[in-house]
Amino acid sequence: MYQGRRVLVTVAACCALAAGGGPALAAAGGGAGGASGGPTPDPAGSAGRVVDVGEGRGIRLECRGSGSPTVVLVSGTGGAADEWTTVADPARPTIAPKPGAGAVLPAVASFTRVCAYDRPGTTRFDGEPASSTPVAQPTTAAAGVRDLRAALAAGGERPPYVLVGASWGAMIAELFARTDFPRVAGLVTVDGASPYLRDTLTAAQWSDWMKKIAATDTGKGAEVPDYETSVAQIRRAPAPPRPLPAVVLTSDRPWDLGVGNSGSTWPAWLAAQDRLARELRARHVPETGSGHGIAVERPRLVVDAVREVVERARDGG
Repeated sequence: MYQGRRVLVTVAACCALAAGGGPALAAAGGGAGGASGGPTPDPAGSAGRVVDVGEGRGIRLECRGSGSPTVVLVSGTGGAADEWTTVADPARPTIAPKPGAGAVLPAVASFTRVCAYDRPGTTRFDGEPASSTPVAQPTTAAAGVRDLRAALAAGGERPPYVLVGASWGAMIAELFARTDFPRVAGLVTVDGASPYLRDTLTAAQWSDWMKKIAATDTGKGAEVPDYETSVAQIRRAPAPPRPLPAVVLTSDRPWDLGVGNSGSTWPAWLAAQDRLARELRARHVPETGSGHGIAVERPRLVVDAVREVVERARDGG
């Protein structure tokens, strides 16, 4: 299981350290803080562009390919768009993933339009902060949905959308699907977090996890998810009036939130995955041969799931 910086940012800030440890984390967002400052130019030589989402803010959006529906890739905590353009080497699990044609974004671009973006406070694999304008932290799923809507509109990316959410990104994707149902054609979760964790974790585990996440807020702009508020936002939002084509991908190499002294959180994570799949009436893939970072460890599985949902959406669901 890849234990490098990006996956550990996702697991530490959103889900704590995966079993087995790994290198130290670079703080996402560098020294930036607050919501001041306008859009910044995209780094020279990089793909994508920074689109103006209003209020002096910009969000970096990277889109490739053509066709409909448009697939929208939503990374885990701290993860920039390059989470979807890189692949881990299973023979060298401690080495950072490298860009490759087999990564999720370029592979999906071979059969439809696909976009990824840098949320505020995220960090690229090279350790540099993303060029999206920083905002005050912590953040919520609703804030993530507003930013994603604004970025897609500013970039001229038209619905319908198939949303693909990894870890914390699945919370944003689910709320987007609930609140923008007519514009959403399908959903894929990639070891996604869900409101069901509030039920499957013990009260002590949930409390300890919330404290651990809060402790990652250094005041320097790094993304910090507010799970308590986001769970409430999703539960208040109406369920889609009909089931969407959906696939739930679940890690099967045990890892743990590493919170408190009340035992492993792995069973609770799996139970939440089962409940999410039932709620979505999704095809559940529990045997992935992967840890938490399925998108970089087993990108072909993600691509196949996306293709399945895209084809079902094109056929009318």
